[in-house]
Amino acid sequence: MRLVRRSEARRRRLYPCLVPRIFLLSPANCSGRRAKILLSERAQFDLAQRLRGPQGVAVGEAFAFISGLYFKGKLAYALEFARPPEPGLPLTASGALVITPNAGLRAVETAVTTEALKRFATVDIAANDPKYRTPLLSSARTLAEEIGDDCEVVLLGSIASAKYVDVLLDVFGDRLLFPIEFVGRGDMSRGGLMLRCVRSGDELTYVPVKGAVRHGPRPPRLPPIRGIMTAFRKG
Repeated sequence: MRLVRRSEARRRRLYPCLVPRIFLLSPANCSGRRAKILLSERAQFDLAQRLRGPQGVAVGEAFAFISGLYFKGKLAYALEFARPPEPGLPLTASGALVITPNAGLRAVETAVTTEALKRFATVDIAANDPKYRTPLLSSARTLAEEIGDDCEVVLLGSIASAKYVDVLLDVFGDRLLFPIEFVGRGDMSRGGLMLRCVRSGDELTYVPVKGAVRHGPRPPRLPPIRGIMTAFRKG
């Protein structure tokens, strides 16, 4: 599995007037069962072997394995629809960034090693934990300077919890957005919805987090689509 994104140059030729947009992805649980499988020294599958190597693997790729459908949906969606104002800058890179437990925001292409994932697992993701909050706040401020005032920032994660929203709103204010279709959906439903959007090429509807209704009735279940996971492209 590799991170694949549509050519930014092609996107800009097709959509020259679109507003710049980046995505912030909530993290995977690095202390859960699938994280332990990935970190096991006995694991022989490709991703685990590359993680133990000197180059490590992309944090987005590691989190996609650890979290499964939900993170795969977020990652595929962000890589497909991100429009960073200047692709390739140190922090924004492809325009898809993940919130990490102790290293703030990092582009999904950022390489991580076994040691880094083990450190992630030791930190409680809570708005009042300085090991989590301080680097997130610092990197969010750096990101805000890097992208300028005209770039939209979309959170792909739960807005019902303070652990993301409270920190990010302090920095981005009214331009912190989220997909309104997330309201009332569980993680698996959100993941499936985003993979469907990648397949169809249709974006979700973004609204400001500030002042939004964060809870709502559960929407109808998504109808099954055979082969939907192929929307998460492999290279």
